[in-house]
Amino acid sequence: MPDTLQTPPGHVRLGSNSGQPMTRRDGIAKVTGTATYAADNRPDRLAHAVFASAGIARGRVVSLNVEAAKSHPGVIEVITPDNRPALHLDPDGKSHPFSWRIEALQDNTVRYAGQPIALVVAETLEAATEGARLLAPEYDTDPARIGFENGEAYDPPAVGIGGNPSFSKGDFDTGFSDSKHRIGASVDTPAQYHNAMEPHAIVAEWSGDHLTIDTPNQAIHLARGAFAGYFGIPPENVTLRSPFIGGGFGSKAILVGPQILAIMAARMLDRPVKLVLRRDQMFGPVQHRGATRQKLRIGTDGNGLIKALEHEATASTSSFDDFIEGAGNASLNMYASPAIVARHSAVRVDTGTPGPMRAPGEASGSAALEIAMDKAAEAVGMDPLEFRLRNYAETDPASGKPFSAKSLRECYELAAQKFGWSDRPLAPGQMRDENGMLVGWGMGSALFPAPMFAAQARATLRRDGTALVETSGADMGQGAWTALAQIAADGVGLPVDRIEFLSGTTDQPDAGVAGGSGHTASAGGALFEAGSNAVQKLADLATADPESPLFGAGNTGVEAREGRLFRADDKSRSESYADILERAGLETIDAMGSGGRDPANAEARAMFSHGAVFAEVKIDPDLFQILVSRLIGAFAAGRIINPHLAKSQLTGGMIWGIGFALHEESIHDLRSGRPLNADLAGYHVPVNADAPHVEALLVDEDDPYVNALGIKGVGEIGITGSVGAIANAVWHATGKRISSYPIHIDALLS
Repeated sequence: MPDTLQTPPGHVRLGSNSGQPMTRRDGIAKVTGTATYAADNRPDRLAHAVFASAGIARGRVVSLNVEAAKSHPGVIEVITPDNRPALHLDPDGKSHPFSWRIEALQDNTVRYAGQPIALVVAETLEAATEGARLLAPEYDTDPARIGFENGEAYDPPAVGIGGNPSFSKGDFDTGFSDSKHRIGASVDTPAQYHNAMEPHAIVAEWSGDHLTIDTPNQAIHLARGAFAGYFGIPPENVTLRSPFIGGGFGSKAILVGPQILAIMAARMLDRPVKLVLRRDQMFGPVQHRGATRQKLRIGTDGNGLIKALEHEATASTSSFDDFIEGAGNASLNMYASPAIVARHSAVRVDTGTPGPMRAPGEASGSAALEIAMDKAAEAVGMDPLEFRLRNYAETDPASGKPFSAKSLRECYELAAQKFGWSDRPLAPGQMRDENGMLVGWGMGSALFPAPMFAAQARATLRRDGTALVETSGADMGQGAWTALAQIAADGVGLPVDRIEFLSGTTDQPDAGVAGGSGHTASAGGALFEAGSNAVQKLADLATADPESPLFGAGNTGVEAREGRLFRADDKSRSESYADILERAGLETIDAMGSGGRDPANAEARAMFSHGAVFAEVKIDPDLFQILVSRLIGAFAAGRIINPHLAKSQLTGGMIWGIGFALHEESIHDLRSGRPLNADLAGYHVPVNADAPHVEALLVDEDDPYVNALGIKGVGEIGITGSVGAIANAVWHATGKRISSYPIHIDALLS
């Protein structure tokens, strides 16, 4: 018998499907309303739950009018700390680094305004809402601790999820004191809250000791294990479904207290329970971006080269848990300097615990770093672009490792040329448009890591010439259903319209975490390998079968395309997948695959996406209203699977940069600790009129080290660089450096 295939089946190219600007596979379902989000599920006997929110930020609940709530027509049950069923795990425990301490009615303590203090379950949403109002809580109140001046300072053990709170390279003090030019910058960023179009929601149903959950989640296998742990059942007894997610930004990767309460109520009442957070309830129990107070010092020599860079950041967190924005670490990997210091401190305040929010650490840190870089360029008397080009790092400054691919200079040059940067006057306040508006141009550099997570997938080739590909991916609106299907189609060697792509439930192989801009690389790598492995099994059948035209091609190899296998040494000899399976008497053939990167490459190289963003602002000289009239960015992010989707993600991140720079902030009452703008009327985000021209340019980048497919990520890099670029443009228009975000009109008037 001839040898089986000695080399993996080749593909005509990774790009017959990947790399094409395909429209979204799920687009029609979404615009016609047939896509099923969590709250769209309505099992029989469904009950509705509403949690009562704490009206104070610190203290204790001393009474609840449970009798009034239960007497309201339609109310089924009121759950409080007095009658709450026991949980298998302590809500104040942390079972792994990706778990948060949550509020699940474990006692009557209030730790922040908006915390769940009781759960009302009723036959209708209206009855549950009225029942929660009738609880009329009374409190024993302690003074709220809100803001850096009123919080409890401490040294955090880590930043982000297990990150180092301090870093030092070289002799900063000597380098700074010996510098010809020395600048300092102080920048504050506010707390920002997740406001996805789809609020957190859950429908929970028990069948004996089996639990079915519909809830938006970015890491459903990880969440399945966590839910199982709280209720003392095996993970395989939990089915979690999350096919569509209406925005996540990081907040839907982590379990939150209201989910646990809904599951608890469903078990207690032995009927399905739905709970959907109101918009104001998004400002508390579901994480947020913590506020920061940052100080930077940069020293340069006479030639404009950085000799010393220090970035200190203080971040706010809750009184009972630790998540610290790693803002200072944004200075570790971008600009070359013989001496770099990053340090973090923290302040405990009476809010919910922060968590990962689009580009955690990098967004806040780059917003301050890019202002400091502009101030340093001004001190040297150098154009900001020239200054950055002179100081951008050829190798990772923190680790000393070479970058896996390096296209930052191309990003600078492409975006600057498209923007027209060469016409920019060096001094501020020199430009006006035809209507007399002040005009300013600014820029910022963008950087974001290119992580990968463990992921698995399954591919099944069918006798009818189609394929089924499966992985439990998460589509938060970024287009994962489309991009992952394109990769999977290339893996199995079929056009994308001949594959069935299933994703978003725990019945499928674990796709890992959709976060950190690593989902396409991780789940996509697993899908491609699964498809390749299935094709290899098919090729083994054919090359060992004397009746096949591929017989004996085990040494020379075969290529897969359009549902056929071709001999590598003779393209005239080929056979369809369907014929191979039919002759073998098989309906299907399947294989598993996993995502990952070469450990040797991970050890030897620094892996990042790079970019550059240029901003134009127009400012009314009398009223100082600000419009970002143009925002142009160029990004190098490895292999682009779908240019339409990639540009959508990049422009979305840049628009978030507009929001960060000019609009977005949470305002808390210093006396009560309550958020004052817990809605989309008072919590401002950009709309179309705020972003008349936002353009993302893609820089070709072939990175052979980051993973087998050369994929990085585009979800978060768009916000980094954009915030600072806008602030620097405001300075260039007005001559005023702003020390806090968002940039308010009164700061320009003062």
